[in-house]
Amino acid sequence: MSNSSSLNEFLLLAFADTWELQLLHFSLFLGIYLAALLGNGLIITAVACDHHLHTPMYFFLLNLSFLDLGTISTTVPKSMANSLWDTRAISYSGCAAQVFSFFFLISAEYYLLTVMAYDRYVAICRPLHYGTLMGSRACVRMAAAAWGSGFLKAVLHTGNTFSLPLCQGNTVDQFFCEVPQILKLSCSDSYLREIGLLVVSGCLSFGCFIFIVVSYVQIFTAVLRIPSEQGRHKAFSMCLPHLAVVCLFVTTGLLAYLRPASISSAALNLVVAVLYAVVPPAMNPVIYSMRNKELKEALKKLVQLLLV
Repeated sequence: MSNSSSLNEFLLLAFADTWELQLLHFSLFLGIYLAALLGNGLIITAVACDHHLHTPMYFFLLNLSFLDLGTISTTVPKSMANSLWDTRAISYSGCAAQVFSFFFLISAEYYLLTVMAYDRYVAICRPLHYGTLMGSRACVRMAAAAWGSGFLKAVLHTGNTFSLPLCQGNTVDQFFCEVPQILKLSCSDSYLREIGLLVVSGCLSFGCFIFIVVSYVQIFTAVLRIPSEQGRHKAFSMCLPHLAVVCLFVTTGLLAYLRPASISSAALNLVVAVLYAVVPPAMNPVIYSMRNKELKEALKKLVQLLLV
């Protein structure tokens, strides 16, 4: 194939070759997808309906749940449909849309997690200024900046990636379309511009990571100075869910993109992709609701209301 204009579709990596295993894959992904829809949907409804949760922390959690729903809906339904209909195909436009949506949502989520770290820092280290620094208008602007930055990043990477001539066939070594796998199909040396963009994006992401680390160093320093055990416990309860979500997000992302090529294989690529693209959106609602009494109470009221 001489260039991308001759491509009508891509072939995604299949989870299994036999119908029985494909059905198992469909069932597992369906269970995870429904759990993610239920968990994030309950959080969105609880935060929107309970006025006690109309605070900056829960406003950002609301945005996080929307992003998680979008992320898992970008990859899982198509993979489930392919397994059910015993096909590997995805259209050229569908692949481009998947690349754009995934890059947009995953980038916006990372920037939002950085904003949430700042929110926790201000709440614990500068509580007297919290109302001023984290007013409703400031929160909306920060959330909009996270979404907007993710959108801009996705436009640049998707446009640049799909403008490259593709000469290495149309088989994508992943169960969904993503930039690194599309670059493997490009002609030699034609992908260097996109590699440059990825390096710039990586530096920006590393800067966000440093900001999160520095914020939590100061948070833990402040928490350890709190004289009462109850005060320390309350402060940790506010921070640990967010820290757990950040760790899950970062470790799975590093495992996916920065592991040595010597330990790469098709099966391992699938497992790692599931870990960073499918598991976090389903696990984040569980992590946030485990140690948060306010959220658990709101969810309990909501479930009781729905069951009446």
